[in-house]
Amino acid sequence: MRVKKSANLVLFVVDASWSMAVSERMQATKGAIMSLLTDAYQRRDRVGLIVFQKDRASLVLPPTNSVTLAKKALADIPVGGKTPLSSGLLLAYEVLRQEKVRHPDVMPIMILLTDGVANVSMSDMNPQRETEQIAEQIKDDGFRSVTVNMEHDAFDQGMAQRLADKLGGPCYRLSDLRAETLYATVKQELDTSA
Repeated sequence: MRVKKSANLVLFVVDASWSMAVSERMQATKGAIMSLLTDAYQRRDRVGLIVFQKDRASLVLPPTNSVTLAKKALADIPVGGKTPLSSGLLLAYEVLRQEKVRHPDVMPIMILLTDGVANVSMSDMNPQRETEQIAEQIKDDGFRSVTVNMEHDAFDQGMAQRLADKLGGPCYRLSDLRAETLYATVKQELDTSA
Protein backbone atom coordinates (compact mmCIF):
# COMPACT_ATOMS: atom_id res chain seq x y z
CA MET A 1 0.00 0.00 0.00
CA ARG A 2 1.36 3.42 -0.93
CA VAL A 3 1.10 6.14 1.63
CA LYS A 4 0.04 9.42 0.04
CA LYS A 5 2.24 12.21 1.30
CA SER A 6 0.01 15.05 2.39
CA ALA A 7 0.51 18.22 0.43
CA ASN A 8 1.76 21.34 2.12
CA LEU A 9 0.52 24.87 1.83
CA VAL A 10 3.29 27.44 2.14
CA LEU A 11 1.66 30.76 2.97
CA PHE A 12 3.97 33.75 2.68
CA VAL A 13 3.02 36.78 4.74
CA VAL A 14 5.14 39.70 3.57
CA ASP A 15 5.63 43.07 5.21
CA ALA A 16 5.73 45.61 2.37
CA SER A 17 5.71 48.75 4.52
CA TRP A 18 8.27 51.55 4.22
CA SER A 19 10.54 49.87 6.74
CA MET A 20 10.75 46.94 4.35
CA ALA A 21 10.99 48.95 1.16
CA VAL A 22 14.73 48.50 0.79
CA SER A 23 15.00 46.85 -2.60
CA GLU A 24 17.49 44.16 -1.54
CA ARG A 25 15.04 42.92 1.09
CA MET A 26 12.21 42.67 -1.40
CA GLN A 27 14.53 41.02 -3.94
CA ALA A 28 15.62 38.40 -1.39
CA THR A 29 11.98 37.79 -0.51
CA LYS A 30 10.88 37.43 -4.11
CA GLY A 31 13.80 35.15 -4.94
CA ALA A 32 13.01 32.85 -2.02
CA ILE A 33 9.32 32.69 -2.91
CA MET A 34 10.15 31.77 -6.51
CA SER A 35 12.53 29.00 -5.39
CA LEU A 36 9.92 27.60 -3.04
CA LEU A 37 7.24 27.87 -5.65
CA THR A 38 9.22 25.86 -8.17
CA ASP A 39 9.83 23.19 -5.56
CA ALA A 40 6.21 23.29 -4.39
CA TYR A 41 5.11 22.70 -7.95
CA GLN A 42 7.27 19.56 -8.12
CA ARG A 43 5.99 18.35 -4.74
CA ARG A 44 2.41 19.26 -5.63
CA ASP A 45 2.38 21.71 -2.76
CA ARG A 46 0.61 25.01 -3.05
CA VAL A 47 1.78 28.50 -2.30
CA GLY A 48 -0.14 31.60 -1.21
CA LEU A 49 0.97 35.18 -0.70
CA ILE A 50 -0.36 37.83 1.68
CA VAL A 51 1.09 41.33 1.58
CA PHE A 52 0.46 43.94 4.25
CA GLN A 53 1.22 47.67 4.08
CA LYS A 54 -0.45 51.05 4.61
CA ASP A 55 -3.67 50.17 6.45
CA ARG A 56 -4.54 46.71 5.19
CA ALA A 57 -3.50 43.18 4.34
CA SER A 58 -4.32 41.63 0.96
CA LEU A 59 -4.33 38.05 -0.24
CA VAL A 60 -2.51 38.84 -3.48
CA LEU A 61 -2.15 35.17 -4.35
CA PRO A 62 -4.78 32.71 -3.09
CA PRO A 63 -3.26 29.22 -2.55
CA THR A 64 -2.16 27.93 -5.94
CA ASN A 65 0.36 25.66 -7.59
CA SER A 66 0.56 27.94 -10.63
CA VAL A 67 4.08 29.29 -11.06
CA THR A 68 2.78 31.78 -13.64
CA LEU A 69 0.22 33.31 -11.28
CA ALA A 70 2.78 33.56 -8.49
CA LYS A 71 5.33 35.30 -10.72
CA LYS A 72 2.72 37.86 -11.71
CA ALA A 73 1.65 38.44 -8.08
CA LEU A 74 5.29 38.85 -7.01
CA ALA A 75 6.05 41.35 -9.75
CA ASP A 76 3.17 43.56 -8.64
CA ILE A 77 3.80 43.75 -4.87
CA PRO A 78 3.09 47.33 -3.77
CA VAL A 79 5.57 48.80 -1.27
CA GLY A 80 5.35 51.66 1.21
CA GLY A 81 3.25 53.06 4.02
CA LYS A 82 2.76 51.93 7.61
CA THR A 83 2.85 48.42 9.05
CA PRO A 84 -0.54 46.77 9.77
CA LEU A 85 1.14 43.60 11.07
CA SER A 86 -1.89 42.39 13.05
CA SER A 87 -4.04 42.70 9.93
CA GLY A 88 -1.52 40.58 7.99
CA LEU A 89 -1.48 37.90 10.69
CA LEU A 90 -5.26 37.85 11.03
CA LEU A 91 -5.71 37.35 7.28
CA ALA A 92 -3.08 34.60 7.36
CA TYR A 93 -4.93 32.93 10.24
CA GLU A 94 -8.20 33.03 8.28
CA VAL A 95 -6.56 31.55 5.15
CA LEU A 96 -4.88 28.79 7.21
CA ARG A 97 -8.18 27.91 8.89
CA GLN A 98 -10.06 27.79 5.57
CA GLU A 99 -7.37 25.51 4.17
CA LYS A 100 -7.70 23.09 7.10
CA VAL A 101 -11.46 22.91 6.54
CA ARG A 102 -11.18 22.44 2.77
CA HIS A 103 -8.17 20.12 2.86
CA PRO A 104 -7.94 18.44 6.29
CA ASP A 105 -4.83 16.47 5.24
CA VAL A 106 -2.89 19.60 4.28
CA MET A 107 0.05 20.66 6.45
CA PRO A 108 0.01 24.45 6.19
CA ILE A 109 2.99 26.54 7.22
CA MET A 110 3.22 30.32 7.42
CA ILE A 111 6.41 32.08 6.41
CA LEU A 112 6.32 35.56 7.92
CA LEU A 113 8.81 38.09 6.53
CA THR A 114 8.85 41.18 8.75
CA ASP A 115 10.91 43.31 11.12
CA GLY A 116 8.24 42.55 13.75
CA VAL A 117 7.29 46.19 14.31
CA ALA A 118 3.55 46.94 14.15
CA ASN A 119 2.25 50.50 14.02
CA VAL A 120 -1.35 50.13 12.82
CA SER A 121 -4.03 48.25 14.74
CA MET A 122 -7.51 47.07 13.74
CA SER A 123 -9.02 48.01 17.12
CA ASP A 124 -8.25 50.50 19.87
CA MET A 125 -5.67 48.05 21.25
CA ASN A 126 -1.93 48.76 21.13
CA PRO A 127 -0.75 47.55 17.67
CA GLN A 128 2.06 45.41 19.09
CA ARG A 129 -0.18 43.77 21.70
CA GLU A 130 -2.90 43.11 19.11
CA THR A 131 -0.30 41.48 16.85
CA GLU A 132 0.99 39.27 19.68
CA GLN A 133 -2.54 38.13 20.58
CA ILE A 134 -3.20 36.98 17.02
CA ALA A 135 0.21 35.28 16.93
CA GLU A 136 -0.68 33.34 20.09
CA GLN A 137 -3.98 32.27 18.50
CA ILE A 138 -2.13 30.96 15.42
CA LYS A 139 0.18 28.97 17.70
CA ASP A 140 -2.70 27.70 19.89
CA ASP A 141 -4.46 26.37 16.79
CA GLY A 142 -1.36 24.36 15.91
CA PHE A 143 -0.33 26.20 12.75
CA ARG A 144 3.39 26.06 12.05
CA SER A 145 5.39 29.16 11.25
CA VAL A 146 8.84 30.41 10.36
CA THR A 147 9.62 34.08 10.92
CA VAL A 148 12.31 35.77 8.86
CA ASN A 149 13.58 38.89 10.61
CA MET A 150 13.94 41.49 7.88
CA GLU A 151 15.36 44.17 10.20
CA HIS A 152 18.91 45.32 9.52
CA ASP A 153 21.20 43.84 12.20
CA ALA A 154 22.38 47.28 13.35
CA PHE A 155 18.83 48.40 14.13
CA ASP A 156 17.36 45.14 15.41
CA GLN A 157 15.39 45.57 18.64
CA GLY A 158 14.41 41.90 18.84
CA MET A 159 10.79 42.50 17.76
CA ALA A 160 10.76 39.75 15.11
CA GLN A 161 12.25 37.23 17.57
CA ARG A 162 9.63 38.17 20.15
CA LEU A 163 6.88 37.66 17.60
CA ALA A 164 8.37 34.31 16.51
CA ASP A 165 8.32 33.23 20.18
CA LYS A 166 4.60 34.09 20.37
CA LEU A 167 4.03 32.11 17.17
CA GLY A 168 6.00 29.18 18.60
CA GLY A 169 8.26 28.85 15.57
CA PRO A 170 11.88 29.58 14.69
CA CYS A 171 13.17 33.02 13.73
CA TYR A 172 15.93 33.56 11.21
CA ARG A 173 17.72 36.78 10.31
CA LEU A 174 17.68 37.93 6.72
CA SER A 175 21.45 38.33 6.92
CA ASP A 176 21.68 34.56 7.57
CA LEU A 177 19.53 33.86 4.57
CA ARG A 178 19.75 34.46 0.90
CA ALA A 179 17.10 33.18 -1.47
CA GLU A 180 18.70 29.72 -1.61
CA THR A 181 19.16 29.38 2.15
CA LEU A 182 15.70 30.68 2.94
CA TYR A 183 14.39 28.08 0.54
CA ALA A 184 16.47 25.33 2.16
CA THR A 185 15.35 26.41 5.64
CA VAL A 186 11.67 26.35 4.80
CA LYS A 187 12.06 23.04 2.99
CA GLN A 188 13.71 21.59 6.10
CA GLU A 189 10.82 22.83 8.28
CA LEU A 190 8.36 21.19 5.90
CA ASP A 191 10.29 17.92 5.83
CA THR A 192 10.81 17.66 9.59
CA SER A 193 7.17 18.26 10.40
CA ALA A 194 5.60 16.22 7.63
